[in-house]
Amino acid sequence: MVEKSKVVNFISPDAKLGRNVKVWNFTYIGAGTIIGDNVKIGSLAHIDYDVRIGSGTMIEGSVYIPPMSRIGKNVFIGPAAVLTNDPYPPSGKMVGVTIQDDAVVGARAVIKAGVTVGRGSVVAMGAVVTKDIPPGKVVMGVPARVVYTRKEFDAKMKKWQLEG
Repeated sequence: MVEKSKVVNFISPDAKLGRNVKVWNFTYIGAGTIIGDNVKIGSLAHIDYDVRIGSGTMIEGSVYIPPMSRIGKNVFIGPAAVLTNDPYPPSGKMVGVTIQDDAVVGARAVIKAGVTVGRGSVVAMGAVVTKDIPPGKVVMGVPARVVYTRKEFDAKMKKWQLEG
């Protein structure tokens, strides 16, 4: 006989969650965080204090979002992505990351504190982002560099989806 385990999450009493927010197992949501409607947060995600997350965003499992980060609407953050909060650790001076609307952050990407990922941009899996990304660009590598546009990315994705 297998015993069902109790799902344990920590959601700060003063965090504000919008309508239809889904939070999976073993997730932490810190004080003062505000999450919009229709957001999905995967298992083992850690969303620290004073974070803002826009509606329609999907955050996969094992993601770390540091204090004071701002995540736009309809953003996708892949598994185990890490946003950092101290550009010169351990300086003790924290700053969040900004990810604008419609951006995509791939699995295991790392984004330096204070960086802005522009609207509609894509950060490839495993990329290390050390400076701002202009809107509508795709970056990859270590350190991340622009390789093409979001329009080219979307065309590649559509072609891949149509292949048999």
